[in-house]
Amino acid sequence: MSQSPYALLQTINDPADLRRLPRAELKRLAAELRAFVLDSVSKTGGHLSSNLGTVELTVALHYVFNTPHDRLVWDVGHQTYPHKILTGRRERMATLRQLGGISGFPLRSESPYDAFGTAHSSTSISAALGMAVAAKLEGEQRHCVAVIGDGAMTAGMAFEALNNAGVAEADLLVILNDNDMSISPPVGALNRYLAQLMSGHIYSAAKSVGKTVLRPVPPLLELAKRFEQQAKGMVVPATLFEKFGFNYIGPIDGHDLDSLLPTLENIKELKGPQFLHVVTKKGQGYKLAEADPVAYHGPGKFDPAVGLVPPAVAPRQTFTQVFGQWLCDMAAQDERLVGITPAMREGSGMVEFEQRFPARYFDVGIAEQHAVTFAAGLACEGLKPVVAIYSTFLQRAYDQMIHDVALQNLPVVFALDRAGLVGADGPTHAGAYDIAFIRCIPNMALACPADERECRQLLSTAYAQNRPVAVRYPRGAGVGVAPLPELEGLPFGKGEIRRLRRGHAGEAPETAPRIAILAFGTLLYPALQAAEALDATVVNMRWAKPLDEELLLEVAASHDALVTVEEGAITGGAGSAVTEALNAAGLLRPVLQLGLPDRFIEHGDPVKLLALQGLDAAGMERSVRARFELPAATV
Repeated sequence: MSQSPYALLQTINDPADLRRLPRAELKRLAAELRAFVLDSVSKTGGHLSSNLGTVELTVALHYVFNTPHDRLVWDVGHQTYPHKILTGRRERMATLRQLGGISGFPLRSESPYDAFGTAHSSTSISAALGMAVAAKLEGEQRHCVAVIGDGAMTAGMAFEALNNAGVAEADLLVILNDNDMSISPPVGALNRYLAQLMSGHIYSAAKSVGKTVLRPVPPLLELAKRFEQQAKGMVVPATLFEKFGFNYIGPIDGHDLDSLLPTLENIKELKGPQFLHVVTKKGQGYKLAEADPVAYHGPGKFDPAVGLVPPAVAPRQTFTQVFGQWLCDMAAQDERLVGITPAMREGSGMVEFEQRFPARYFDVGIAEQHAVTFAAGLACEGLKPVVAIYSTFLQRAYDQMIHDVALQNLPVVFALDRAGLVGADGPTHAGAYDIAFIRCIPNMALACPADERECRQLLSTAYAQNRPVAVRYPRGAGVGVAPLPELEGLPFGKGEIRRLRRGHAGEAPETAPRIAILAFGTLLYPALQAAEALDATVVNMRWAKPLDEELLLEVAASHDALVTVEEGAITGGAGSAVTEALNAAGLLRPVLQLGLPDRFIEHGDPVKLLALQGLDAAGMERSVRARFELPAATV
């Protein structure tokens, strides 16, 4: 009987089991763990490159530190699969990112080893510092560790935390996981500085030659090591972090357990803020991912022996692709257009734009606040900035949207990708709140295209305005309505009636209320299906702000009840805008608001998730019948 390829890994049910292993076994464990990650992700889909790169670091951290008593905070958290596997969730990896399964990110409610929930970038140092200060105030002997990637170090929040940590006099370890790779290639002066100095070609070569030459003469070798420590500050950016009050250590090889383990054990004995720099490689151990870490950042299911292959049938065009094509076409027509992304070139569909218009493409790093105010500055000088940003990440720049763009009424277009539920990434990435938080801002406008064609048209409409406008669209493909090649827009702030109720001859209004469904965005299409069974009017509202009040009041006057549907939060959303407009007009009509409830919705298949919220055609029909006491549909 052949031995399991994971024989050692299967004996590790928590980090206490790991800490009982002889140190000589750890390399074998790391090899099994890396193989298990690859095999597991190939079956479920998920983040791969980043997780392959943190195997040894994860093993070393749980071996040296007494987790969960010692706190371990992973920045972003998309590199925590090895962590999950070692902390009792190995058997549940088959459920990763699926409805009812484990999350793809750290989640406090999932495990005591997930010290802090993360999925947005650059929060780890702040959180770990808070934990370290709490331990100090409570008199607890506890180590608090933040693991942050080099891409996340481009965000201002990381430096705010470093600045505070240097004077907080708390025991904190910050580990910079330097893999020269975020999702899109990291950018900026800091990254170039790290790349040049921390790659250490001169430093590493000199150290290697020195050890080889001096090894036969131990006293000289020891002298050279001491000199090496003094000289290190000249060739690595130790001074950068030491100015923040940290003791800088590194760089060391993040895949070398013989370096990681003694270094972490030494740091464990030190007091105050410590900064350890480790160099790792995304995709480590899987050649295809090493060669193309972006492609393997978040793959679907695949055969590891073959790698990623194009689908046999070309998939439908996604909203992201519609935006990317529109951006290129509009840029070719208007030289004032500039495109801005906070480190999401691939995710936001800007690869072709960067290739065709490199001088007008700006990746500002993981710095959403800067991205928005940078766009405001460009707009002040007569350019036409388009900020391509996920809905969930725009939350991080809310003040800048209000203070720097809307207050000055600057013509910035916000292309909000991933609006609504996002499926496997779960509540941390859901674009559930943009309608509610944008429509309350003066000068802002917000369009909700129903399909791919409208998406292109409404982007053109937004671009033509001399004011800030956001266009929200979901992840993935729509119903397949092909965009028109022209760059013509649709009327600003105007909707349309897509279906008129036929009426039921001989029925009294009170027994058959005249119902109109007002749809905002892609839920128009399930609303049309529900309307066939209900014989309801359907209005494609298109704009959450400004609301087409003329059309709304016209429909309200000729119907007994209204239903609003949106893939966004009900609280403060487009349905609320409808009720506010009716109240202002003194027109009383019962309104059923359908949308996302006032709770966080877990990860899973987006079609299933929408159905569970009653936002598919059948769910809409059920809700309308229940609310207005309509008889069940006859078969």
